Amino acid sequence: MVSSVLSRRHVLQLAGAAALPLSSGLLSGGAQAAAPGTLTIAYNVNLPSFDPTVGLSAVNPTIQSIYQSVFDPYVGQAPDLSFKPGLLTKWGWNADRTKITLELRKGATWHDGSPVTPEDVVWSLQRAADTKSGNPIQFVWSKVGNYKIDGNTITGDVKEFEPTLFKWMAFLTAYVLPKAYYEKVGADGFEKAPIGSGPYKVDAFERNAFLRLKAHPGYWGPKPAFETVVFKFVTDPTSRVAEMESGGSDVTFEIPYEEFDRLKNKPGLAGQTKPVSDIAMIFITDIDPMLDRNVRLAANHAIDKKAIVDRLLKGYGVPIATLEAPGYAAFDPSIKVAYDPELAKSLLAKSGFSPEKPVKFTIQTTRGFKPKDYEMIQAIVGMWRKVGIEANIEVYEIAQHFELRARHALAPAAFYNWGNAIGDPSTSTGFAMFGPSPHCAWKGKDLVERIGPLWGEKDEAKRIAGYKAVDKYIAEEGEVIPLFQYVQPIIHKKGLKVVAQANGMILPQLITQA
Repeated sequence: MVSSVLSRRHVLQLAGAAALPLSSGLLSGGAQAAAPGTLTIAYNVNLPSFDPTVGLSAVNPTIQSIYQSVFDPYVGQAPDLSFKPGLLTKWGWNADRTKITLELRKGATWHDGSPVTPEDVVWSLQRAADTKSGNPIQFVWSKVGNYKIDGNTITGDVKEFEPTLFKWMAFLTAYVLPKAYYEKVGADGFEKAPIGSGPYKVDAFERNAFLRLKAHPGYWGPKPAFETVVFKFVTDPTSRVAEMESGGSDVTFEIPYEEFDRLKNKPGLAGQTKPVSDIAMIFITDIDPMLDRNVRLAANHAIDKKAIVDRLLKGYGVPIATLEAPGYAAFDPSIKVAYDPELAKSLLAKSGFSPEKPVKFTIQTTRGFKPKDYEMIQAIVGMWRKVGIEANIEVYEIAQHFELRARHALAPAAFYNWGNAIGDPSTSTGFAMFGPSPHCAWKGKDLVERIGPLWGEKDEAKRIAGYKAVDKYIAEEGEVIPLFQYVQPIIHKKGLKVVAQANGMILPQLITQA
């Protein structure tokens, strides 16, 4: 099903391009628009793995658009982040929250035509809970077990109460995979020829170049408007802009905002922006010199977030003071971290640092992954320099970030965009700041003690209040640097209707002819 070795000519034919390699992200001036019935998306990241439930790529929010084109989550999400039936039509707790009940949709089929069964759901959940599986959210899935099947109804015992369990069923790693097929072909076989139950099936794949999908005729949901979808992997934002200007792609996103403003007014093109659930942040690692509270707080107070949003992002962003964005359940607008360079100087002076004798460390960042990510870090480094912080910029790919974070080997400061499609504080502050979490850079005991009791808190009001208190403490200690909530720029050809998602996904199954 998946061809990993293709001729250059075949690659270009598949993408409908001419003259230049797909991986360059550019087409010749005479390039034609996509073939009728084909939707081409200039995508900002490569696809490192086809298994959406294991490995470091499974927690990359940006890749979920591709995964949700091919695989079905247990629970679906509407564009406004509200939950809706997916492969499960019903889900819930019993009265004392010691058991869960799941109802599997009837009539769903895998891409090979075989039916999706309750056994597939149970196997997927058990595999996700297995410490040997490599599922990075294993510590959520392992809290339920002892599943029993009765027709299309599945029940399970709650081993440890997880208040966000059903929210997670719509989020990272929450995909149902085919038990019989996977066990037959194994992990390597699945990587070479993946199948899911989603609206599209994999037709061809050239690593670092493109992924071609075909509509799944047996899909249980609405029939997609496009028979063929091509994801071109175009990691350079300038090349994504060129894709739209040349007519080589129909849709792109995450381009510089000044280019968005320019392209949206060009003949044949249209644009839209929407605040999404992603936030920009800088992880702080609990190593020197970040063990010094004065250094951490100075690094926070020296950043003029509004100036960054206004000047670099053309106003497309919402400055934030915690890891909760507006719309998240625990967002608390009363928590402030003021831009105060004089305060930053005085804090650094207490630790013996000044513009003449700066504290030095490395900050890591992506370049072109998000609009103006590198330029933003350049601006922050300039702001830091004025108060007595000398930061060296190190550029890395997003895949390197995940690998370094998993090994607790990030630099003292590291830029990242945190996606929280379910808007829950456990999936923002919780996983980002709780030491035992593999997604955490700050491993301090102070936060382990504060966040730990909140994981199993059954009183929802008390749980949310607890996270607000944690966010206030983090702001006072400077243990992370929240920057702003993203506004996603989307450019598409006129004649297309793109349904913007609050989670930032670009879902081809929701793109139609206007």
